[in-house]
Amino acid sequence: MFQLLFLVLFAEAAVALLLMVKVGPLRELAMRGVEQAKTGKGPATVKTIACTLFVILLSSVTTILKIQNRGHKLGTVSPMDQVLWRTHLLEASLIGYTLFLAFVIDRLHHYLQKLITLRKSTNTSREEVERLQMENRSFREKEEKSSSEIKKLQQNIARLSKDMGKLKSESDDHERKALEAEAHVNALQKQSEELLLEYDRLLEDNQILQSQLHYKV
Repeated sequence: MFQLLFLVLFAEAAVALLLMVKVGPLRELAMRGVEQAKTGKGPATVKTIACTLFVILLSSVTTILKIQNRGHKLGTVSPMDQVLWRTHLLEASLIGYTLFLAFVIDRLHHYLQKLITLRKSTNTSREEVERLQMENRSFREKEEKSSSEIKKLQQNIARLSKDMGKLKSESDDHERKALEAEAHVNALQKQSEELLLEYDRLLEDNQILQSQLHYKV
């Protein structure tokens, strides 16, 4: 019994030490072992063993108290009672340490799992932050490019507006010149019509004079 308790106590101490101190891949092996003990029929078996040890612990403590009370009543303790008292005290101590280390291992495993989960979530959050920073950087670059393109477009629009103003002024000049030319053409046509009328009148006068000369002759 004592050899088994010492073996379990040393095994638990080794597992607790591996969980507290990272020694190569041994921590992962210890974590897997504890996880296997918590899966399937492991929890029921562990609870049964723990309850059995707790009952034995209570029995040992009760026996120790009885021996102490009997010694107080008698005023002396027999050698047999001393041996039994030491035996039960050693047994109770070993069982108590065993249960305490089992509880420590369970808590260490629980907190290590939480720590691993937090590290994974932290890495995921870090990757997400880096991705968002990259997107923000690319967005800023695109914004700078678009702002430069907008400036270029504004410059082009200003240049085109200036050219349109020049074209409009030139068009107004051409239209004015065209109106002046049309007015000049109209004036020439009117003058030409007047000259034609004058020419017709002179022809008539010429014919009248010729006819008069012909009569006189």
